[in-house]
Amino acid sequence: MAAASTSIAADPVRQFSVFTENRVGRLYDLNALLGNNEVHVMAITVLDTTDSAIVRLIVDDPDKARAILAREDFPYNEADILAVEITDESDLKAVLAALLEAEVNTHYVYSFIKRPAGKSALALSVEDVEIAAQALNNRGFKVLSQRDIAR
Repeated sequence: MAAASTSIAADPVRQFSVFTENRVGRLYDLNALLGNNEVHVMAITVLDTTDSAIVRLIVDDPDKARAILAREDFPYNEADILAVEITDESDLKAVLAALLEAEVNTHYVYSFIKRPAGKSALALSVEDVEIAAQALNNRGFKVLSQRDIAR
């Protein structure tokens, strides 16, 4: 694993949290809307409740996704998220150990579907992105920027 020593603050990975009704076909509609506009979903997770769902996703073109979501009246918000490249599932323990050692709280984790380079990656919502990135870099992990996940 090659370490990336640069700050990710200049080009952070953006996560969209899209709020939608929890009904049949709504997730399909959102994915089709993005795909039909050549925005590729790189990572996704869904949190559902009885009446609504939060679709968290990372796309290859945040600017285009933002415009589409606004135009189509999908309520959403955005946040920086930490994305880290991993070799395989055995790296999960080392990623979590690095965050524990740095005393960075992890809110949630989900995996990328596929990255352009074909490598695996995790999306992590953490208390402090910069401290977490530094801790992972120190352990030899590559922390990804938005540029790294673009097609």
